[in-house]
Amino acid sequence: MWRAGRAALACEVCQSLVKHSSGVQRNVPLQKLHLVSRSIYRSHHPALKLQRPQLRTSFQQFSSLTNLSLHKLKLSPTKYGYQPRRNFWPARLAARLLKLRYIILGSAVGGGYTAKKTFDEWKDMIPDLSDYKWIVPDFIWEIDEYIDLEKIRKALPSSEDLANFAPDLDKIAESLSLLKDFFTAGTPGETAFRATDHGSESDKHYRKLKYQRILERLEKENKELRKLVLQKDDKGIHHRKLKKSLIDMYSEVLDVLSDYDASYNTQDHLPRVVVVGDQSAGKTSVLEMIAQARIFPRGSGEMMTRSPVKVTLSEGPHHVALFKDSSREFDLTKEEDLAALRHEIELRMRKNVKEGCTVSPETISLNVKGPGLQRMVLVDLPGVINTVTSGMAPDTKETIFSISKAYMQNPNAIILCIQDGSVDAERSIVTDLVSQMDPHGRRTIFVLTKVDLAEKNVASPSRIQQIIEGKLFPMKALGYFAVVTGKGNSSESIEAIREYEEEFFQNSKLLKTSMLKAHQVTTRNLSLAVSDCFWKMVRESVEQQADSFKATRFNLETEWKNNYPRLRELDRNELFEKAKNEILDEVISLSQVTPKHWEEILQQSLWERVSTHVIENIYLPAAQTMNSGTFNTTVDIKLKQWTDKQLPNKAVEVAWETLQDEFSRFMTEPKGKEHDDIFDKLKEAVKEESIKRHKWNDFAEDSLRVIQHNALEDRSISDKQQWDAAIYFMEEALQGRLKDTENAIENMIGPDWKKRWIYWKNRTQEQCVHNETKNELEKMLKVNDEHPAYLASDEITTVRKNLESRGVEVDPSLIKDTWHQVYRRHFLKTALNHCNLCRRGFYYYQRHFIDSELECNDVVLFWRIQRMLAITANTLRQQLTNTEVRRLEKNVKEVLEDFAEDGEKKVKLLTGKRVQLAEDLKKVREIQEKLDAFIEALHQEK
Repeated sequence: MWRAGRAALACEVCQSLVKHSSGVQRNVPLQKLHLVSRSIYRSHHPALKLQRPQLRTSFQQFSSLTNLSLHKLKLSPTKYGYQPRRNFWPARLAARLLKLRYIILGSAVGGGYTAKKTFDEWKDMIPDLSDYKWIVPDFIWEIDEYIDLEKIRKALPSSEDLANFAPDLDKIAESLSLLKDFFTAGTPGETAFRATDHGSESDKHYRKLKYQRILERLEKENKELRKLVLQKDDKGIHHRKLKKSLIDMYSEVLDVLSDYDASYNTQDHLPRVVVVGDQSAGKTSVLEMIAQARIFPRGSGEMMTRSPVKVTLSEGPHHVALFKDSSREFDLTKEEDLAALRHEIELRMRKNVKEGCTVSPETISLNVKGPGLQRMVLVDLPGVINTVTSGMAPDTKETIFSISKAYMQNPNAIILCIQDGSVDAERSIVTDLVSQMDPHGRRTIFVLTKVDLAEKNVASPSRIQQIIEGKLFPMKALGYFAVVTGKGNSSESIEAIREYEEEFFQNSKLLKTSMLKAHQVTTRNLSLAVSDCFWKMVRESVEQQADSFKATRFNLETEWKNNYPRLRELDRNELFEKAKNEILDEVISLSQVTPKHWEEILQQSLWERVSTHVIENIYLPAAQTMNSGTFNTTVDIKLKQWTDKQLPNKAVEVAWETLQDEFSRFMTEPKGKEHDDIFDKLKEAVKEESIKRHKWNDFAEDSLRVIQHNALEDRSISDKQQWDAAIYFMEEALQGRLKDTENAIENMIGPDWKKRWIYWKNRTQEQCVHNETKNELEKMLKVNDEHPAYLASDEITTVRKNLESRGVEVDPSLIKDTWHQVYRRHFLKTALNHCNLCRRGFYYYQRHFIDSELECNDVVLFWRIQRMLAITANTLRQQLTNTEVRRLEKNVKEVLEDFAEDGEKKVKLLTGKRVQLAEDLKKVREIQEKLDAFIEALHQEK
């Protein structure tokens, strides 16, 4: 653009020059002409008298148009005598500045025009995107209305807040610079404390102290920075998945092994530190000093450790403790949390101890994290006792010995033997036990507690030295340590005990006289030594243990393939979940039962329950009346009493039993090839417990009573079909009763002559008496078909005398019992004949039996009973499907949830070789996987 403007300006100047050279004259004043134009004007203008002298330099030296081909100019000679010399450099400078202005202006205009043109071309090339707005959802354009972006921006941390989490690099740089100054050659700008005379001993000592202080300061800052980094990871500032520490991974392996069933041949030989000692020897105090917190229950002379406590120590930013089966963290820097932790440990110990026992072998798992803790796993065992005192179980001593031996017989377990230094060494029991389990002392560390009391009470300090050196005991040990666990005050803090311990050993004669070495005292040195020994044992034995579990896993897998080749390896929990799903599916099947099926079984079951009462207490008494009016009145009264007192309750009982039967049918019904008999005990237990918990709705009887009362009051039979149905129902009921009566009479009188001849059976003496009595009573009925239901006293006497005349001695009560069955059969046969006559009685019923000798009031009674049964069955079916099935399903779910939380219940209900083999296989696999992960992490750390 600049070049285009410059070329345009040059063209204008050229045109003016050409015009003047061609002889065109214009009346232009000389002062208004360009500098170059004036020089040319003078040379060609004829009237010009004055002539300028010849310039020293040529035209091309000051003109910017040197690239133009101008005409050759002939300048006339001038005279120098009459005109002074002139200098034109200001004019030349002004001309050049004017030219520069034109060049810049022209370049800006041309460049702007070209840029605008290029922008318009690019704009035309871009397609119109307004037609594609429909692709983007509408809420994108309105997102600022739903999301407060300003509020989100304010919620984000500022740069200052983020900078606070970063380490103080200025302090680090300052410390490094100081170190650099100390270790580099001297310069004039060195600090004042660096002396120039290196041969001076005082200066060397002074520099040594300075170096020591700086190193201590750097160590302190490094510890603070490390704690800050751990706190950042702990609070989740860095959103990354943190790897578990080695000790946590190892502790998980031990937890799985502790849950493993000891009945199977799988030995746990993984290392852990087993803390053993006599009761009140200070075991718990030593462990608390190592854990740097008062975490265990305390008592004066009382047994407090009632079950093994596994404590996993690991390093962390905060001093906290938590149980394996709980997510609650106890802050060990707060006295309230410490008291709560001690109370929780005491509750768990008492819960583990069974009734009638004093100690328990069940282990309590506790994790303790804190800054500066040595990583290891310790197991605090109950203190060994010599005598069983009052309040203890008789086998307490033997139980403690067996628990201690079970932990110490592990060839890789480190035995931390605690001996009370304030009592006579000869009274110790635990040293003999430890020497039996580790006779060579290759994995035993001996700890003498209460050394301050021992030094004060023992007359000869050399005796303490002999105890520390192991000369007074038959046991041997890897190392011997002496510690002080406080002044005997339970309220002392760990820090106070540590200060007292350090102060005691600094002033103790045992150290001053070299009876004890410096590395053999204080719980800090003990903790470091135990941790080193623990990890050394772990590295030496863990791979061997992993190989043994691999072999065990191979054997179990081979056994499973040989015995159960087509079954999946489901452990007890997985089998329980499978059975749970099957049970819930079967409960849901209850809701799929058709209403017709429910009503049929309900009506049939209800009639079986009430048929005896209907016939014996309603129909038979009413049938003894003389006329239909009395019959109907008797029936109405007895039905009303029955409905008010018994019928609703009986109906609810029938419905509940029907629901149980259907539920049991679905639960126990074989499922073909898919049926697994391993679930039978569990299903039966769930069924019984669910039925026990289920109760029918209390308001069901009240509503059912009203419905039944209204149904029994209805006597109107609308059509012949209902009449025939009532007759069929009556015949069926009477025939069933007649059959039962015939069986009762047969059992009473014995086999008839046909059975006696065919099956070689005989009657007993009592059956013969009953048979003679029956025959005599049947003769009486033949004489009087309309005999009432009860015998009169004179009739009983007549029958007895007739039988005595034939040599049969009978009792009046036997006559009455026999009469009851004989008359009952006679009445039922008569009722059946009457029912057959009533088949054509519907016409007379519609006319209310006017002008007819046929009366069928008994048919109407059975129709009322039948209709009541149908309405009751329908009502109960609605209650079942709408309410009770759902409540039963809820009860089943609650029972299954309770069983799922009860491990003993699952072990009892899901048993067998298959279950146990799957359980062992799962445990071994889990242990092997965790061990492999631990070994890999161990190699990476190494």
